Amino acid sequence: MGLDDKIRNATDKAVGSAKEAVGDATDNRDLQAEGQVQKTAGHTRQAGEHLKDAARNVGDGLKS
Repeated sequence: MGLDDKIRNATDKAVGSAKEAVGDATDNRDLQAEGQVQKTAGHTRQAGEHLKDAARNVGDGLKS
């Protein structure tokens, strides 16, 4: 996983959590939902990057 991807995923998760918290505090369901979606997107992309890394490691192991 590249550094750019790690930063983007972490940013999405952090901003999503913040939006969700502000939505909770202000009783703004739209902002709360938007935060949940953004946080989930960051988690999902991070999981995809981990799968790519695992596949690359398996491929490298087979070449040896």
